[in-house]
Amino acid sequence: MNDRVIPVRDARRAAPIRTPGLGAAVGPVADRRGRQMRDLRISITDRCNFRCTYCMPKTVFGRDYPFLPRDELLSFEEIARIARIFVAHGVSKIRLTGGEPLLRRNIERLIEMLAAIPDLELTLTTNGSLLARKSRSLRDAGLQRVTVSLDALDDLTFRKMNDVDFPVAQVLDGIAAAEAAGLGPIKVNMVVKRGTNDHAILPMARHFRAAPTQRGHIVRFIEYMDVGSSNGWKLDQVIPSAEVVELISAEMPLDAVGPNYPGEVAARWRYRDGGGEIGVISSVTQAFCSGCTRVRLATDGSLYTCLFATKGHDLRGLLRAGRSDQEIGAALGALWNDRNDNYSEQRSAETTALRKIEMSYIGG
Repeated sequence: MNDRVIPVRDARRAAPIRTPGLGAAVGPVADRRGRQMRDLRISITDRCNFRCTYCMPKTVFGRDYPFLPRDELLSFEEIARIARIFVAHGVSKIRLTGGEPLLRRNIERLIEMLAAIPDLELTLTTNGSLLARKSRSLRDAGLQRVTVSLDALDDLTFRKMNDVDFPVAQVLDGIAAAEAAGLGPIKVNMVVKRGTNDHAILPMARHFRAAPTQRGHIVRFIEYMDVGSSNGWKLDQVIPSAEVVELISAEMPLDAVGPNYPGEVAARWRYRDGGGEIGVISSVTQAFCSGCTRVRLATDGSLYTCLFATKGHDLRGLLRAGRSDQEIGAALGALWNDRNDNYSEQRSAETTALRKIEMSYIGG
């Protein structure tokens, strides 16, 4: 057990957002490091049916854990309204996250509302447990693409990591259903933790590269990160992305390729024989703060300008206080203009000990 576990709800304190009055309510905005806001991640539930040890360990998120009551969650109408305001400020991509977003009742209705916003890429990240039965309805509602979290292909390791004895076969069925529904190209995220699932790296690469029915799926190997304060993170459990690339390339030669768009966090590597590509996300060993264009909206309407944030900003308060779209837009623009986050570039023994917001609360 991790003796330094900090109760998560203690960290759920959002500061009021300043309303500057006059100011730009629309148009692209840049922060103090010149980074534009392009990518909005919206956590629509703080609940999950998995208890992955690096995200929602049972030592904290047990049977009696006090999840947010319904009236503290943003409604679908509130989410759609704020999404339009963000798009007016230059956001071109929205990803729905959680917790596990497919646990939110009637999520298809929210997707329909967001899909009606012009020129917007709409995606979702899921653990895949409910994907087999919901893929078609998600696609029909207007969802464009899914990313599936999958940390191993062998059932024993996967069940151990999700800690609820969930079988890997059902996640693979969900990936197949998502492909059949047209929710691709599908990305598969694997958090790599030394001594836990590092033996699964090559099998993951082989499976999603070689199987004809899964051609086009992109596995992204993610360094185990110090997100939140409850997962007992230690640096010696991190496998550097360079080591992952070297391991895979020794068997299946890889070449580096450029990013698909500015601010893409995954470094891309293409199989030399044309068998697709992988990605690596290296927040620990190769900080990408300089190109970060992401902002995160938590389930209760708190806004976070960094995955490793120690506090949020109370956007729900503005929404429910009757503020106009123009006032909220000006406030968001001013907040982003003042942003100066670069946690991964500053990571040290002191910063890793800070009380950071849990990943299950603001999405990955």
